[in-house]
Amino acid sequence: MQNIMDKVYKIILASGSPRRQQFFKEFDFNFEIRLKEIEEVYPEHLKAEEITNYLSELKANAFDESLANDELLITSDTIVWHNNKALGKPKDYDDAFQILKSLSNSTHKVITSVCFKTIEKSEVIHEVTKVTFSDLTDDQVHYYLKNYQPFDKAGAYGIQDWIGLIGISKIEGSYTNVVGLPTEKVYNYLTKNFVLNK
Repeated sequence: MQNIMDKVYKIILASGSPRRQQFFKEFDFNFEIRLKEIEEVYPEHLKAEEITNYLSELKANAFDESLANDELLITSDTIVWHNNKALGKPKDYDDAFQILKSLSNSTHKVITSVCFKTIEKSEVIHEVTKVTFSDLTDDQVHYYLKNYQPFDKAGAYGIQDWIGLIGISKIEGSYTNVVGLPTEKVYNYLTKNFVLNK
């Protein structure tokens, strides 16, 4: 039972991702979108969730001077981890083609970290989902890139798109994590740790 004196927090979502914004709408939380341009650079020695943990905190730290006493800031970062390498958003069409061909007929990890920050503290959680693609033909990859243009997505694909329907043979873990946010983990963390302004 929450103490009546507990602070009620207003959620600030620092994400331009339409997918993450939609998830928060579907949570039925009141929230405000607040964005800052951040150069997403991380130390080369970091691997897997170390990268997304670092970047989600980096995004949150940009708000250090502007966070109000009753605000809860949420930032997030997602990468595709494959062959011991981070695959972010593709640079261009050719890069997207090469990324998808490398994912073809193999299993990769989708890793998302979420940082929850108030003026008192910050904490990061993360989720890992394994995704297996079937053998994608060149024609299938070209069709997908031309018609769906997934150039704003880590790993150059959206599981909710056509490529997910025809090319993904197996998924182990959270589906929504692959879309961009581990919704069950985030919702439970929020409702267990904060009194929210709904």
